[in-house]
Amino acid sequence: MDLQRFVAGLFAFAVVTVGAGSSVAAGQPAAPRPASAPSTVSAPAGHDVTLRLGQEVAVQGKDLTVRYTRVVADSRCRAGMQCIWQGEATLAFLLKEPGRGESTTAELHSGLRTGPQETSFAASRIELVSVSEDAGEATVRIS
Repeated sequence: MDLQRFVAGLFAFAVVTVGAGSSVAAGQPAAPRPASAPSTVSAPAGHDVTLRLGQEVAVQGKDLTVRYTRVVADSRCRAGMQCIWQGEATLAFLLKEPGRGESTTAELHSGLRTGPQETSFAASRIELVSVSEDAGEATVRIS
């Protein structure tokens, strides 16, 4: 009987420990959910386009779509907090060339510390210009 209580207590401890590492348990905001914006927008190349999480842009005159798929990491300093460094956000994008059936994913960073702010695909350059405070919107420039 004591062994069963020990195992049950160990299991409960493991559940609490794993939960404590989540962003919600740590007091961080949960990842933003996609808004009810149109899932695909159209924009000319060379212009800044703001995408909501889950939204994609079809680039006019190019066989290219760019979808903002998820927030990989966000260590930016929140409003009202004092931080040693500003931090940065890492966002994931799905890049597609529908006419050729090609696609790839790219992780773009809002700062220079940990990774690229731009990538190339389908003879185009995709650059992360800015990220909203809650990471629910990302502005990209496709040229």
